Amino acid sequence: MPKKMQTIFIDADACPVPIKQEIQDICRNVPVDVLFVASYAHVMNEEKNTKWIIVDSNREEVDLYIVNHVIPNDFVITQDYGLASILLPKGVYVLSPRGKRYLEKNIDDLLYMRHLSSKERRAGNRVKGPKPFRKEDKERFSEEFKKVLKKEGLL
Repeated sequence: MPKKMQTIFIDADACPVPIKQEIQDICRNVPVDVLFVASYAHVMNEEKNTKWIIVDSNREEVDLYIVNHVIPNDFVITQDYGLASILLPKGVYVLSPRGKRYLEKNIDDLLYMRHLSSKERRAGNRVKGPKPFRKEDKERFSEEFKKVLKKEGLL
């Protein structure tokens, strides 16, 4: 029998505030642990049914905490393609704050595009950053997040 989702980890350093609030609202009555993992510089007010894990501000500390604590069927919300690529083989659900589901079949393309952008920046070329966060992004996130929670029987 497959193991049920036990924990939802949020890479809170780069997660937009409206998404953090949406997660708290949706998870208010969900019977799983909700862990916001953040460095000292990115802590937000704690709500009922959520817990904050505070790590050092060193580069990748949040990612390392998440990688070292997830188990199969946990859920991670992150914008970090590299972190997602490490989590997917572990059997973890991974979703971006904009509602994009990271999957084994799309992660290589995302990592390649990130590599090309990084190469351009190192060459001194200007690269477009992410588009401004919009209401539609929050709605897409909410829909995808709830879809996974329903699939797991948590909503």
